[in-house]
Amino acid sequence: MMNIQENPEIEIQEVIEEVIENVKLWSLVVFNDDVNTFDHVIDTLVDVCDHEPAQAEQCAWIIHLKGKCGVKNGDYDDLVAKRNEICRRGLSAEVMMK
Repeated sequence: MMNIQENPEIEIQEVIEEVIENVKLWSLVVFNDDVNTFDHVIDTLVDVCDHEPAQAEQCAWIIHLKGKCGVKNGDYDDLVAKRNEICRRGLSAEVMMK
């Protein structure tokens, strides 16, 4: 049996695999409703998620047509703060593990 110290490639691979297992990718998902206008959704995504207007419009269409859209990926705590602001503005959103 080979000692890990004798083969640095195995050691590096094990470290990379460990890091990958510890990474949790979270997604901020906004849901469709029959209340909010496209303009309100677009403005909210620009203000809260730092989207460019065209990106926010694309997300708004996906939300409208598919019922939901993952509008931002990232750190859980950061996304929860954004979710809270989006909900404060009257939209429905959740942070979900991707």
